[in-house]
Amino acid sequence: MKFFYTLLITLFSTIIIAQNRDINPDTLVTTTHSVMINGKTVPYLATAGTQPVWGKDGNPTATLFYTYYKRSDVKDVKNRPIIFSFNGGPGSSSVWMHMAYTGPKVLNIDDEGYPKQPYGYKDNPHSILDVADIVFVDPVDTGYSIRLKDDEGKLYDKEMFYGINNDIKYLAAWINTFITRNSRWLSPKYIIGESYGGTRVMGLSYALQTTHRIFLNGVIMVSPADYKLYSTGNAISTALNIPYYTAAAWYHKMLPPALQNKDLEEILPEAEAFAIDVALPALSKGGFIDGALKNEIAEQMAYYTGLSKKAVLSENLDVSTSFFWKELLRDKSGYTIGRLDSRYLGIDKKSSGNKPDYNAELDSWYHSFTPPINHYLRNELKFETDVPYEILGSVS
Repeated sequence: MKFFYTLLITLFSTIIIAQNRDINPDTLVTTTHSVMINGKTVPYLATAGTQPVWGKDGNPTATLFYTYYKRSDVKDVKNRPIIFSFNGGPGSSSVWMHMAYTGPKVLNIDDEGYPKQPYGYKDNPHSILDVADIVFVDPVDTGYSIRLKDDEGKLYDKEMFYGINNDIKYLAAWINTFITRNSRWLSPKYIIGESYGGTRVMGLSYALQTTHRIFLNGVIMVSPADYKLYSTGNAISTALNIPYYTAAAWYHKMLPPALQNKDLEEILPEAEAFAIDVALPALSKGGFIDGALKNEIAEQMAYYTGLSKKAVLSENLDVSTSFFWKELLRDKSGYTIGRLDSRYLGIDKKSSGNKPDYNAELDSWYHSFTPPINHYLRNELKFETDVPYEILGSVS
């Protein structure tokens, strides 16, 4: 009897050791739901699944996790739009748009954007699911999306998927496969891109048209970022940041009264005109700008950014975003402000320095998004796996 128990334990241990924490590269789970949008009940099917990225040899090189929401009371989809949604990064999963913007569920957070406990989510009355079906896509090495192994047991090279052009190439092919599998060739087609997703959407729209003959009906860009320009420190990059500085300073009540007492929508066109018509030509002079003009521009930049003239001059008119996040509230409260959402406040170890110690909004978002998305996918959409959901993946 002792030998029998020993044998069972050995076999059980062998089975556990032989298991791999992996994910099926081609699977789906569909569940039925409904949501109230604009006061009306919208029934829908939610499909959480994986779909391969096909290589040149016909073998899968990676698998992408996606969540597909399809209104279930619409039988004829030829007039029903379908929207593919991408977040930014690069290296960001779809969770931000999925559970904070267009999806049928939205986070439970307080008025300042911080998580409520117990963690959770609720119906999103502002979802676009009443007018369009939505596909939230997690690019390679984000969410549950992973690279697969070749015939030699090695992961396919990450360079096949990373970089602007490679990212566009494989995602365009993946969208083609999805449209075919789900019989959406006759549907109006759109793409949403957020942050780096704006760059991705620009490339995807061209690649889909020229390579796959898929002509989009439109693209939607949410706070798009031009990563060929972002943080380069050239004149265009610096000038284009000024209206953002105006908006952030207005929110924190740091603008001069003449601007602060107006609505944001009223002052932004004025800030934009200054940035393009005045600041950009002056900044383009670089070191050849004369002292009088430099002094005049510094005063105007201080007016539109909420910074002091001294601070603007200390940056030689080239006010970087990192300096702005550190400087805006330095003398008032000692707080820093967030990078991706400047309404958030951070506390640094020291008030000195030219950039914040950390991104206050990201810490809050990790706290807010990670428990709900993991619970939601597993318990409500019934997609079960031991592979961890990567909120932000490393794509370097």
